[in-house]
Amino acid sequence: MFESELLTQGFSTLLNNPQALLFATFGVMLGIVIGALPGLTATMGVAILLPFTYGMEPVSGLLMICGVFFGGVYGGSITAILLKIPGTPAAAATAIDGYELT
Repeated sequence: MFESELLTQGFSTLLNNPQALLFATFGVMLGIVIGALPGLTATMGVAILLPFTYGMEPVSGLLMICGVFFGGVYGGSITAILLKIPGTPAAAATAIDGYELT
């Protein structure tokens, strides 16, 4: 029961703060671009973004960092599937086993 209360509180914080939701969405889009570029990983994207989050509210900054990380992991699979060039080390197996939509 304790975990469900915390989960409910987290979702209410996210949905009641439109600025945090905007930063999370922007972070995911930025992470997809970073992950799709070969040589840039999700961890590098977080490291590059970290100085920009110092002036933000803590919730917005953490959501943006999480969005960049998760978007970067997803973005690495885009080039792995379409071009057979893994954008991130996590997408190396996807380059071998991914199927293009042709």
